Amino acid sequence: MRTDLVSEPGDPNRPNEDFAGVGLPASGQGGCVIVLDGVTPPRGATGCLHSVPWFTARLGGALTELTVSGRDLTLPDILSRAIERTAEAHAATCELSHPRTPQATVALARWSPDTVEYLVLSDSALLLRGPDGTVTPVLDDRMARLPRSALATDALVDATLRNKEGGFFTAAADPSVAARAVAGTLPRREVCALAALTDGATRWTEKFHEGDWRALFELVAKEGARSLVDRVRELETTDRETRTFLRRSKTHDDATVVYVEL
Repeated sequence: MRTDLVSEPGDPNRPNEDFAGVGLPASGQGGCVIVLDGVTPPRGATGCLHSVPWFTARLGGALTELTVSGRDLTLPDILSRAIERTAEAHAATCELSHPRTPQATVALARWSPDTVEYLVLSDSALLLRGPDGTVTPVLDDRMARLPRSALATDALVDATLRNKEGGFFTAAADPSVAARAVAGTLPRREVCALAALTDGATRWTEKFHEGDWRALFELVAKEGARSLVDRVRELETTDRETRTFLRRSKTHDDATVVYVEL
């Protein structure tokens, strides 16, 4: 098995809000990948005493432990329990019902000798490559389907779209959102490699249109996760003045790539 992981903050002066982990049980039977992209809140109250990195570290740690040890649980069950466990860690001190309470997107995969399970919530991505070279993206595209006007202001997003019907869902404090994730199971023989990425890395395809998902996957497989992140940084820097591709987006975003050959 080959693994390759890179996680880099968008700003070296700010903490990385992404989380990435690879779990390989001591039994040697299977493993898992967890990638979280912490949602940076706009300036103002969040109802929480804790930072986004605090939240993603605890949610990521819970997901890693449950995914490795809870073989009898489905991935939606695991996400639900991890969200509940994380919420309990700060429910006594924080207003978890606040729409800007710390939260994250999720890309999660688990494999055994027989199956590959997957789960994606919000705009992180999971790419699965088959033995014939076909790359299948697993995406939760609810945010991408929203009209641009609906995302015009943070207040509007908080009030009408975030973790609401007709909008999009993230892992925050409500365990029930796990049922909203894109999830499924494939035979192990149909997946020979996978990649999990936050949207700071998928910009290469989704924002800058440098290549499709298969081209992105081949770049990571051949040149490594670092090469993809470096190329994204170059494109972001070039676009800094013209804002041709990023428009309202921040110039540099936290970028995480995890690649695994099964």
